[in-house]
Amino acid sequence: MAAESLVIFLLIGAVAGWLAGVIVRGYGIGLIGNIVVGVIGSLVGGWLFGRFHLIHGGGLLGDVIGATLGAVILLFLIRLVRRRTVFQRVFNRRI
Repeated sequence: MAAESLVIFLLIGAVAGWLAGVIVRGYGIGLIGNIVVGVIGSLVGGWLFGRFHLIHGGGLLGDVIGATLGAVILLFLIRLVRRRTVFQRVFNRRI
């Protein structure tokens, strides 16, 4: 992978992570966190769109849309897991 491609990949990840944090409120995780969430979201979004044979557009905008949707799904799943563990902690204290 060329240096230019890597920079573009990281920028798309940062934008997608930031947009997902705005959509799923309550997740302000900084630049590095946004990049990580965006890159993982890009993998999730690419896999889901390919699995269901959906086309989300081409070019840079299509990549950002796919990565953002994947990152939103990732943050939603993280929120579900965190709520479940908090619920289990509260539930175990009451027993």
